Amino acid sequence: MRNFQTLSKVTLDSDAEVLYVRAEPETEGSSMVALKQEGGYIVISVSHGPIEIALRPRLQELTRVLARLKPVEGLQTTRQVGTGEAYISLGLAGDGSLLLRPTIVADATGHLTFNLILTDAARAKLFEWLPVTPES
Repeated sequence: MRNFQTLSKVTLDSDAEVLYVRAEPETEGSSMVALKQEGGYIVISVSHGPIEIALRPRLQELTRVLARLKPVEGLQTTRQVGTGEAYISLGLAGDGSLLLRPTIVADATGHLTFNLILTDAARAKLFEWLPVTPES
């Protein structure tokens, strides 16, 4: 059974050009996503306390996939960006919230995944920052 943590607070560090998405209220062990654009890539750091997954997918691929997301009844995530060993699964809920499952695969016997939901308002701010224009 998957347990998702909701992230709703979005802040931008203009000096470092890093977008942070956090749980609200923040606690010592709450999850956080930090994103930074670096040329044709997007650096994504997802952490929960001292545990971190760092991904670096192509920016164009991520924005294309995000623009094409549609809610699909019965499925949590419908698209993936990355490789077979490190990827982020993405899904759109009917209420506009964005499901994120950043994953590192060890081998056929296991993986490490964060199960996160960005509220509709947090998703909208992320889409504006990237920028992503949803396809009709």
